Amino acid sequence: MIAILLVVSFIIVAVIIFLCVITTSKAYKFKHTVDSIDPLPNQNQDGKSRTSTQAH
Repeated sequence: MIAILLVVSFIIVAVIIFLCVITTSKAYKFKHTVDSIDPLPNQNQDGKSRTSTQAH
């Protein structure tokens, strides 16, 4: 009885480790990309921010 339980436990652990290795391998193969950063909507072309309380 104990031997069967031990064998079943080892099989379950082996399957879980196998699935973890497969998942990690697929994650490292994934090509990650970075989107370009859009300019903030409250900035001019020269990069200075526009405010409604500018000194005159």
